[in-house]
Amino acid sequence: MSTQTKVVIAGVVVGFLTLFVFPWWLSALIILGAVALPAAGYLMLDPSQRRRVRAQGRKRIGS
Repeated sequence: MSTQTKVVIAGVVVGFLTLFVFPWWLSALIILGAVALPAAGYLMLDPSQRRRVRAQGRKRIGS
């Protein structure tokens, strides 16, 4: 299992645990923030930088 997969699984577990500790709306904000921050960061890249990020992902798949 890759490191990125472990981080995603840990994030989902923490998100569900916050549902029991915090009010539901605060948990929803935490989960949405965890999804929105990387997406916003990706969208802030130039088209050439996005191509490099996609190329890195394809390179790792074959390794």
